[in-house]
Amino acid sequence: MEEKRLVRSRDRWLAGICGGIAEYMGWSKDHVRLAWLLLTLFTAFSGLLVYIILWIVMPEQNNNIYKQ
Repeated sequence: MEEKRLVRSRDRWLAGICGGIAEYMGWSKDHVRLAWLLLTLFTAFSGLLVYIILWIVMPEQNNNIYKQ
């Protein structure tokens, strides 16, 4: 069985955070991006801070370790 890891996606618009979360959860990347945008707008842009923190913390997708 293959180990699932939360990593930044190579299919990205900015840093691959939403794409990585969508791949990990098995959701649509567009839906995750839209949900992040709406949550950011309705929470006084606190989603932007969370995005930056995840950008720093989440590792880059490495094809040697993580296979699609």
